[in-house]
Amino acid sequence: MNPAGNLQENKLTDALPYLAWFIALIATVGSLFFSEVMQLPPCVLCWYQRIAMYPLVVIIGVGIITLDNRMKYYALPLGLIGLAISIYHNLLYYGLIPESITPCTEGISCTSRQIEWLGFITIPLMALAAFVGVSLCLLFYKSKEIEK
Repeated sequence: MNPAGNLQENKLTDALPYLAWFIALIATVGSLFFSEVMQLPPCVLCWYQRIAMYPLVVIIGVGIITLDNRMKYYALPLGLIGLAISIYHNLLYYGLIPESITPCTEGISCTSRQIEWLGFITIPLMALAAFVGVSLCLLFYKSKEIEK
């Protein structure tokens, strides 16, 4: 076994909660910027994704500060729920699921094009990337076991 390789792997593993927290923070601030500063109203699916993303900033942050080895088990379910909603939203947005089965019956449509940077970067795609990033960081994070 290469001790230098283990050290690098441990450093990467130790950084994963910080990366997950940073991604969740940027996603939270970004969604608030879109709705409060740019005045882009969120659709129903966006609200559900916010419900999953916003608490992750607090849960992961508190887990990092308190060195809670179980933080992954608190945060990962929210990340995976948000990921599932985000996958559904993207399938709907890109027309792979018919719009007739959408929960967006009131307010703004879940398929309305509010932002499209570089021709393909949309709000649903950014949310999907954030949930994938947070979920992968939490899945690959290996907490240190406390020796008794």
